[in-house]
Amino acid sequence: MLKTLKITAEHVVDGKYVGPDVSDFEGHIEIAAELGWVKFEGRISLRGNLIAEAGSGIKAGSGIKAGLGIKAGLGIEAGCGIEAGLGIKAGWGIKAGLGIEAGWGIEAGLGIKAGSGIKAGSGIKAGWGIEAGWGIEAGLSITAKFLSVQFRIFSGIIIHRLPSEAEMAITAEIRSGTIAHGVLKSFGSTVANSSHAAVAQSVEDRP
Repeated sequence: MLKTLKITAEHVVDGKYVGPDVSDFEGHIEIAAELGWVKFEGRISLRGNLIAEAGSGIKAGSGIKAGLGIKAGLGIEAGCGIEAGLGIKAGWGIKAGLGIEAGWGIEAGLGIKAGSGIKAGSGIKAGWGIEAGWGIEAGLSITAKFLSVQFRIFSGIIIHRLPSEAEMAITAEIRSGTIAHGVLKSFGSTVANSSHAAVAQSVEDRP
């Protein structure tokens, strides 16, 4: 059984974490509620779940890597990449200097922003926009106010069977980037329907 490090107010001074080393932690980390943003100087790496309760957020100077899931009542920010074996969920936004990758889904109450790529084993959902320096790849659908990427967007990447139209849905305004695989929808109405084939449509190509 994995041990649990519980971070409370005594481990935080002026918003900065001053507790035990978490750069290679063999267990779960739980951050108590209502601590605001908790800033970690270096990286956070752990085998289990990283959870910040309601009113608490996670900010790492370097990367964040969890063997299981990552969840925060406020936001999640990392100077480098964010990686979770399971899902990533934030009540506010998710921001990484490099990439964001989750074995399951990625969900943010506000926006999602990555310096490089964003990849999820299932769906990606944001209350505001999703921005990536490279591209976006989702095993299921993508939902946001807008998408802005430099290269390509993939949704509904299922290899063991043909995905349904709902599983391929991209419900967002495409501000930049090319849809390489997916069905573009405009909040309720289908704009481009590919059935089970790929849609390759750049912003510049659309009227």
